[in-house]
Amino acid sequence: MKKKRKWDRMLIAFVVMSSILALTACGGTSSKAGGNEETGKLKITTTTGMIADAAKEVGGDHVEVTGLMGPGVDPHLYKASQGDIKKLEQADLILYNGLHLEGKMSDILLNLGKSKTVTQVTKDIPESELLMVPYGDKEEADPHVWFDVTKWIQVTGTIRDTLTQADPEHAKDYNDQADAYIAKLQDLHKEVSENIASIPKASRVLVTAHDAFGYFGQAYDIEVLGLQGISTSAEYGVNDVSELRDFLVDNQIKAVFVESSISPKAMEAIVAGAKEKGHTVTIGGELYSDAMGQEGTEEGTYIGMVKHNTKVIVEALK
Repeated sequence: MKKKRKWDRMLIAFVVMSSILALTACGGTSSKAGGNEETGKLKITTTTGMIADAAKEVGGDHVEVTGLMGPGVDPHLYKASQGDIKKLEQADLILYNGLHLEGKMSDILLNLGKSKTVTQVTKDIPESELLMVPYGDKEEADPHVWFDVTKWIQVTGTIRDTLTQADPEHAKDYNDQADAYIAKLQDLHKEVSENIASIPKASRVLVTAHDAFGYFGQAYDIEVLGLQGISTSAEYGVNDVSELRDFLVDNQIKAVFVESSISPKAMEAIVAGAKEKGHTVTIGGELYSDAMGQEGTEEGTYIGMVKHNTKVIVEALK
C-alpha cells in the first residue's frame, strides 16, 4: 500500500512538471498582435535586404527584422531553405517586393498570407508608374523599383502603414521615423540627380549584366542597356553578346559595369570582344543591383548602396 502511494506521488509530480515545461515551451509565442513576448518587439521577416533596411528605419526600436536574402544573393533565382520557411512562419508579419522578383517563393508567400499579414511593399505604386518590359512572350512590370528613389519613398509609406496597422500602440513612432527616413531619401534623390547630370550627355550610357537599372535610367536621365532582361533567369545567347559588343564599339562606350550578385564572366567576354575590334572598354566597377553590400558597411544600407552606385557610375563615365 505504501509502495502504491509512493508511485501515485511520483506520477502527480511528473504530470505537474510536464505541464510546466509545456507552458514554458509556449512562452516564445506572441502574446499581443505585433509583439514578441520575450522582447516586446514586432517580428518582421523580409525577402530582400533593401526592404529589411527600410523596415529597420521605420520600425526603430519596436521591431526585430530578419532579411532572408543577404549580400551577393540573386532574388530572381533564390530558393527558400527550410530555415527560411521557419523564419517566415515565426514572423508576426512578412514584407516582400512582389512584381515577380521573388518568383520561386511566390507560392510560399501566398500560402502564408492566409494566416498572417504578408505585404507586397510595391502595391501602392500606381500601375501607370511601373515600367513594362518584355518578359518571354509577354510584358511584365519591372520589379527593380528601388533604383528610383522617389518610388522607394512610396515603398517606405507602405511599410509605415503596415507597421501601424500591425502595432497601433506605436503608430506615432512609426510615423515619425518614416518621416525622418523619407527626408533622407528626398535628399538622396536630389544628390543622385545632380551627380548623374554632371556626366556629359553623350557619355551617359549605363551598360550592365542584366536590365536592373531601368528605373534608374528613367529617373536620372541616363540610357541603360543590359545583356539579360529584367530577370537573371532569362537566357542570353551569342547574338546578345555580339550585339552589345558592337554597340559599345560603334558608340565608343568606354566602360561597362559588373554586378555584385551576378557572375562577371559575360561582361568580361564583351570587353574582350570589343578589344579584338580595336576598341578599349574597361570594367567601370561593381554595382549593387539586386542585393546590398555587407552588413556594417555603408553599402550595406539602401542609401549607402545608391550612393556607391552613383559614385562608381559617375567616376567611370564622366
